[in-house]
Amino acid sequence: EAQLVESGGGLVQPGGSLRLSCAASGFTFGDYALSWVRQRPGKGLEWVSSIGWNGMSIYYSDAVRGRFTISRDNAKNTLNLEMESLKSEDTAVYYCAAQGVGASSYNYWGQGTQVTVSS
Repeated sequence: EAQLVESGGGLVQPGGSLRLSCAASGFTFGDYALSWVRQRPGKGLEWVSSIGWNGMSIYYSDAVRGRFTISRDNAKNTLNLEMESLKSEDTAVYYCAAQGVGASSYNYWGQGTQVTVSS
């Protein structure tokens, strides 16, 4: 059974940093592009960042570019998101998601991890 499990969320002050991780199992991790998607309170899903299967193609939303860094370790089946200069508007549940080659949507989702940016 395919599984994505996020960790690393928590409460952080504005301007602080946090590192999210996503551990994958049950599918061929290196065959999938991976993304972070968040849902802010009362809002819909918002794409944050994506990374290609080999880590060479990386994309960020305008809202996080320059502050967040996505990375993956195919040997350890993990996806990471380094978040710096956090703002209150970054408060959200963060999900990792996997999309196979040719798939029109994400094949697998994690359960999410809460990030709260507040003083």
